[in-house]
Amino acid sequence: MGEASNDQAVMRFLAGILVGDLYSGTVAAVSRSEVSVALDGFAAYPLGAVGALDGSWRRRFTDVAVVGQRITAEVIAVDPHAGRVWLSMAATEHPELWAFLKRLRRGEILAGTVAAIERFGVFVALDEGPDHPVFPGVGFITYPELSWRRFEAASEVVQIGQRVSCEFLQFDTTNGEARLSLRATQPDPFPAFADRIAVGQTLRGRVTKLVSFGVFVQVADGVEGLVPLPELGSVPVAAPQYVLQTGDEISVIVTVVDRERRRLTLSGRRA
Repeated sequence: MGEASNDQAVMRFLAGILVGDLYSGTVAAVSRSEVSVALDGFAAYPLGAVGALDGSWRRRFTDVAVVGQRITAEVIAVDPHAGRVWLSMAATEHPELWAFLKRLRRGEILAGTVAAIERFGVFVALDEGPDHPVFPGVGFITYPELSWRRFEAASEVVQIGQRVSCEFLQFDTTNGEARLSLRATQPDPFPAFADRIAVGQTLRGRVTKLVSFGVFVQVADGVEGLVPLPELGSVPVAAPQYVLQTGDEISVIVTVVDRERRRLTLSGRRA
């Protein structure tokens, strides 16, 4: 009965907590991966938790809190079944930035300037909103969201200092970033291509990439298809580089057009 009563008390307490609320409490324990917090109003045991990536965008996690410290953090998730309230101390560390990012809505178009190009993506300094305390810009574009077309380096698509308009995808609470898409503001070439081709049609294309399971062939501007390894030729080969190289021009036949997943499957053997 005692355990059931405790569970009910936890559920009642958690029912009054909403994502976005600011909650205060006392740090009960600190580990490498989590800060446990005894929330005000429920002192029985710590229900609050700050994950390692939600402690701070500037300081090391081990420097964020100590046992007995009073903190105020924003609620980012409530898990009634686990009896946990997930908190972000970074939200209250940089309230102006957090408030700006929370106001953004998916699909909104944001303008800015390319501030840095890294191997993992592109930072954009947005025209509106505060600077980021750590990164060159509040906006961030991952490589897949840069363009519908294949490219080897981000510098083929954008340059530092270039003005861009991007679609807002989501608020990355871990890094305090606005995840953006540049390609979402550009027409997708695949639907128009799919409208004018049919299964069984022969196309001419250029080999753009060799992979262990086949080759990718560009058959139109911004449209590539996969020729699976068994479909490379009439004679089986162990690896694509035995018969083709990047840049080779080949004829292929369309075998599958998957509009939903934007996938095109081709055959060189049947051509």
